[in-house]
Amino acid sequence: MSRKVAAVILTTLTIAGHTLAQSDPVVATVNGVKIKKSEFDKNYAQNLLFVSDKVVTKDKVINDMINKVLGIQRAKKAKLDQDKVVKDKMEEVLYHAQISKDLEPRLSKIVVTDEDVKNYYRTHPEYRTAHILLRVKASPSKNQAMAAQAKALEIYNTLKKAPEKFGELANRYSQSSTAPGGGDMGFQPAIRMAPEYFKAIKGKPDNYITSPVRSQFGYHVVKVLSKKDFSAINSTLYKKIVYDRKRDAILKNYFNGLQKNAKINIVKKYMQYEDPK
Repeated sequence: MSRKVAAVILTTLTIAGHTLAQSDPVVATVNGVKIKKSEFDKNYAQNLLFVSDKVVTKDKVINDMINKVLGIQRAKKAKLDQDKVVKDKMEEVLYHAQISKDLEPRLSKIVVTDEDVKNYYRTHPEYRTAHILLRVKASPSKNQAMAAQAKALEIYNTLKKAPEKFGELANRYSQSSTAPGGGDMGFQPAIRMAPEYFKAIKGKPDNYITSPVRSQFGYHVVKVLSKKDFSAINSTLYKKIVYDRKRDAILKNYFNGLQKNAKINIVKKYMQYEDPK
């Protein structure tokens, strides 16, 4: 290559570099970190999208960006990226970011039709119920669980003979916030009930009273008050419920595939229930 050609190439590269720098100049420098105009413009535009009690100005935006750089620099100097709490949060961010990257194309294609909602509601109708709850700890001792169960059975046996006393007994014994109102829970979609609770009332007629039902909250004696007609449901809520079910099916299939190709060993002896003393 001749000196003349090399000089032309060098001049061209210099001009190109200068042009590029001019097209995206540095707006601010913070301890050596450059904030480019393209980055500033993007942040300014994003700030304008949100309603705030403060006027959005370019001075405010650049000041916020400078503060962010200073905060990150301070965190790195303190090695916060090695802090366990921070690392756990970062891993949570990475987890969700990876799922979003892998599944967004499939999730964006989910469609929920009126027929989908009807089919779901056919098997998951909305009930209005009342309950008498006898709470137990998350991990109760055997004696605690047995005492709550025995009391629930006593209440149930009383109700078999005098079902009209449900409200009175709920007010007297229930350890739920609904006790003063006779245990009335109002109408609740199936997803807002413990699975065992919903299973016990599903398909049952009005005024049906269940035998004691154990859930993660304790023992329930439940009375069915009524079932909501499909025409009266909140269709927006149920479309969201059906969407979530379709999304969850995609997630389940996704993780089944990941687990199938991973080496996983579960030591089940450490997962056994231990009766607290």
